[in-house]
Parts: sequence; structure tokens; C-alpha cells
Amino acid sequence: MARNGIQYSDVQHAIDQLISRGDTPSVQRIREVLGTGSFTTISEHFRHWRSERAQNRDIPPPKGVPEVIVTLASDMWQQAQEVANEGLAHYREEADRKVADAQTQAKDAQTHAANAAQRESALAEHLRHIEARLESLSGDLAEATTQCARWKAENEHHEQQLKAANSQLEALAQQRNEQEEQSRITLVQQRQAWEEKLVQEQQRNEATEGKLMGLLDSVRQEYAEEEKALNKRLQQLEKRLEALGDSVKDEQKTRHQAETRQKAAEQRLAQEKQTTQQHEEETKRLQSELDSVRQTLNKTQREHETLTKRQSEQWQNELWQSVQALQRQVSSLPDSLRAQVRREDKNENAPR
Repeated sequence: MARNGIQYSDVQHAIDQLISRGDTPSVQRIREVLGTGSFTTISEHFRHWRSERAQNRDIPPPKGVPEVIVTLASDMWQQAQEVANEGLAHYREEADRKVADAQTQAKDAQTHAANAAQRESALAEHLRHIEARLESLSGDLAEATTQCARWKAENEHHEQQLKAANSQLEALAQQRNEQEEQSRITLVQQRQAWEEKLVQEQQRNEATEGKLMGLLDSVRQEYAEEEKALNKRLQQLEKRLEALGDSVKDEQKTRHQAETRQKAAEQRLAQEKQTTQQHEEETKRLQSELDSVRQTLNKTQREHETLTKRQSEQWQNELWQSVQALQRQVSSLPDSLRAQVRREDKNENAPR
């Protein structure tokens, strides 16, 4: 349907102007004369003009018109029809192509609409799954919150046990210092006694040297017996640590399962863990100070020790390394297991 902008009379007037100038009418030339208008509207009016012209072809020209003009007009009209038919074929091909493109676009739009409907249905189904999942997670969160409170109470209980263990460790360290000081004094006294005896024997006769060697052998035998007892004690502790290690593995397995279920509650336990770590660092610091004191004591002892003192120092160093290894292993155990080890030590050290 033609638009209201360009009327048939406008197109007809433009065609008359082209014919009067001797130009062959065409859609492009008509539009150039009009200065506006769509090609589709002009083409429809031009086709209507050709149809009327064809119907009026048999009507004789008006009287008084020269035959040459009539012939020229007929030739021009024939050429105009040929050109118009060519242009019309071109525009029809262009229109058919546009119609095909429009149909393709319409099919694509229908396909997109169907895909959008499918996506909307899938999103709705996914939303229902998400809502069900949220309900399940809400229940899990409530359960995790309850377990978190329970674990917090257990952690506070473990902290109290750790404080008690630290107090016991300090007492043991003090006791060990006293024992080491007493041992050092005893060793010094023994060394002085041996030196006095050695001087007396040297003054009397070199033959008494065998007696001193016997005393040294006796001391070595005592140290050997003490070392055997210590090795036996260490073997017992190693067996106990192996048993505790199995218990630790079981407890770690259980704790790992609990931590898997309580990932959401780990942030709330971070502060308690940090406090526990601070206690452990404080324990390490005290242990370091204790090591420093022992190093100072060892340095003083090395300045005055004889062959017997060097053997005693070697024995003490080995004993201390074994004790430190045991302390590190015990400190790496959970609080409940460390308390169990201390109870077993008290039971073994208790008088029978």
C-alpha cells in the first residue's frame, strides 16, 4: 500500500516533466525530480502509471498532433517500458531478497523465543533446586552452630588442661634444674675428692695409680648402669608413644571428619586456636630460656671437667636430647593424650 507522503498525481507530474525534457522515466529519475519519497511508493505509482498508459495505448492521439511527434512519443514510451521493466525486475529481486531475509529473521526470532522459553523453564527448575538446597543448608547451619558451641566449650576445657599442664611442666623444669644443680655439685665434689686422692697417691707412690683407675672404672660402671636404665626407660616411652600415636591417628581421623562437617564454623574457632597457639609459643619461649640456662651451665661445667666430667657431659647431653625429643613429641599430642601421659608418668614414679 502506498504511503500518504507521495501521491500518484505527484509521480504523474514528475513523469510528464521527464518526458517533456526527453528523458526516459524511471524510479530513480522520478525521485530525483520529486526530491523525496521511498522507492517502494514511487515504484507502485510508476507501475500504476504504466498500467494506465498501456490501457490508453489504442486511444488515438488528439487531432492536430503531428505524426512525427506521435511516433517519437510511441518510441519513447516503448523505451520507457523496457527500462521500467528492467528496473522493476531489479526491484522485485531486491524485494524478494528482503522478504526472504525478513522470513529468515522471523524464523530466527521464533527460534530465540523458543530457546528463551526453554532457558526460562530450566532457570525456574534450577531455582527450585536452589531453594531446596538453601533449606537443607539452613538445617546444616543450625546443626553446625550447635556443634560449634559444644566444641567451643571443649576448647575452653582443653585450654584449662593446657594451663595445668604448663604449670606441671614448669614444676618439672624447676625440679630438673635442682637435680642438675645437685648432680653438678656432686660431680664437683667427686672431682675434688678424686684430685685429692690422686695428689696423695702421687705423693706416696705411683703404684697407687691402680686404685684410682679402679675408682674411675667404678664410676664408669655406675654411669653405664644408669645409661642402661635410661635406655630401658626410653624404650618403654617409645612403646607408649607408639600406642599414643595410634590413638592420635584415630583422634585425628575423627577430628578430620568433624572439621569437614564444620567448615562453616572454622572462622569462629580461629580465635580460640590463636589463643592456644599463643600458649604453645609461650611454652616454647620458656623452653628456650630453659635451654639457654642449661647451655650456660654446660659451658661452666666444660671449663672444669676432666675425662670423667667429659663422659658425664656426653651422657647428660644424650639424656637431654632424648628428653627434648620426648617433650616435642608430647607437646605435639592433643591435650587429652598429654594428660594421659602425665598420669601414666605419675603412676610409674609413685612409690610402690
